[in-house]
Amino acid sequence: MSNKNLIIFDTTLRDGEQSPGASMDIDEKMQIASALEDLNVDIIEAGFPIASQGDFKAVQEISKNIKDSSICALARALNKDIEKAAESLIDAKSPRIHTFIATSPIHMQKKLKMEPDEVIKTAVNAISLAKSFTDDVEFSPEDAGRSDLNFLCEVIEEAIGAGAKTINIPDTVGYNLPHQFGNLINQIIKNVSNSNQAIFSVHCHNDLGLAVGNSLAAVLNGARQVECTINGLGERAGNAALEEIVMTVRTRQDIFACDTRINSKMIMKSSRLVSGITGFPVQPNKAVVGKNAFAHESGIHQDGMLKNAETYEIMTPESVGLNKSSLVLGKHSGKHAFSEKLKELGYDFGDNALMEVFGRFKDLADKKKEIFEEDLIALAGERTLTYDEHIKFVSLEVNAGSLSKHQAKLTLIMDDKKQSNISDGNGPVDATFNAIKQITQTDFRLKLYQVHAITAGTDAQGEVTVRLEDDDLSSQAKGSDPDIIVASAKAYISALNRLIFKKTKSIVKKSAEFKIEGV
Repeated sequence: MSNKNLIIFDTTLRDGEQSPGASMDIDEKMQIASALEDLNVDIIEAGFPIASQGDFKAVQEISKNIKDSSICALARALNKDIEKAAESLIDAKSPRIHTFIATSPIHMQKKLKMEPDEVIKTAVNAISLAKSFTDDVEFSPEDAGRSDLNFLCEVIEEAIGAGAKTINIPDTVGYNLPHQFGNLINQIIKNVSNSNQAIFSVHCHNDLGLAVGNSLAAVLNGARQVECTINGLGERAGNAALEEIVMTVRTRQDIFACDTRINSKMIMKSSRLVSGITGFPVQPNKAVVGKNAFAHESGIHQDGMLKNAETYEIMTPESVGLNKSSLVLGKHSGKHAFSEKLKELGYDFGDNALMEVFGRFKDLADKKKEIFEEDLIALAGERTLTYDEHIKFVSLEVNAGSLSKHQAKLTLIMDDKKQSNISDGNGPVDATFNAIKQITQTDFRLKLYQVHAITAGTDAQGEVTVRLEDDDLSSQAKGSDPDIIVASAKAYISALNRLIFKKTKSIVKKSAEFKIEGV
């Protein structure tokens, strides 16, 4: 594969969302889609339209707004799926339909209950129908990694003959080893008579931790498209991580005779956005985007770094969107230094918003010995995730302990009026949430409560993620504070503000639709 682009097909919004607990609303999906467009992703798999009305609307909205990346919709090899996918892509500048059917013996026998010739016929019919809506059709033989090679080649040959321009080879259950999977791609390309008429793609899962290795082995054997996700999100153990694929190919140009179009300086920002929206923290030692990826503690390593960074860094932090130099911030820092540091991290606020975040920073700096970048990201993230400050946190006192009654005394401002409540609960967090419910007269479903320490040490700032749901609407937000109960209150209030805003917007929209229908 000499001097050719490696196509990056991102499926964060489809397969990534299949991570348990990672569901996203339309607004959140649009934020990620815009980030993927800025990243120069070639193809965005926006969703599985037949799966739900929410998925359909998300693909529809992304199709309307994203123009620099192709938009793909997934569909089973069923007429209703393909027609729904086509409908969702009507406004897409460059639409792609991705249809699939399983080809492994276990899937054909146990799941589909179909004979091999039926599978081939179904695949051909699906591709032909998809071709009537768009010239850009992708076909996947699901569980190809466990399929019979001869049958697999037969299916692929017929699929290309029917008009599929991209053939994706999935290692659906992460079963293969790199040398096996690379050889599989090599054999398919050699044995399929019309293989030169299609681009070969791979979609590898991480059940054995080999998704990236298998994908790269495939590239070395002729694959020209890799399907991947930000931070490696995905079903079960996840997918191949986009950032690892991109930076491996770019770092090892002595091995790979290709490169991607990805703007790698946007990688870190995209990673943080996806992590923030889904509530899935990136593990500290994660390659490329983990907080320790460019951290050096050993004296020997530090000495080497000071003499020449290349002694212990095979890529620069700047290449993935980090700034190697750092501003040390504390309680004596001024607004100017604070603002410049936020800009380094990718946040640029107006004067009013900056003063708000700066005030919270000063409060935090009085409580902590050291302020880390992660602390600043959390503070900035709280601001960016706020839709409407209808409800504001003022103060919280909690009685807790093994012998004490769990009780929370909470004060909020609602519509510029200060209101207080004392509530009991099964623990300090439960008591705090009960107090919020009493003051606000709300009782939405709590679907996610997640806590993690932003930095190390006993004075570490805690970050809490809360997701609330009501009917078909949901809202997720974060709160951070050295006191984890206060962080929980902030996260709940932020999510509550967002959900109330969404409900209000939904009511207004429905009212307008009613008036139109009444006319």
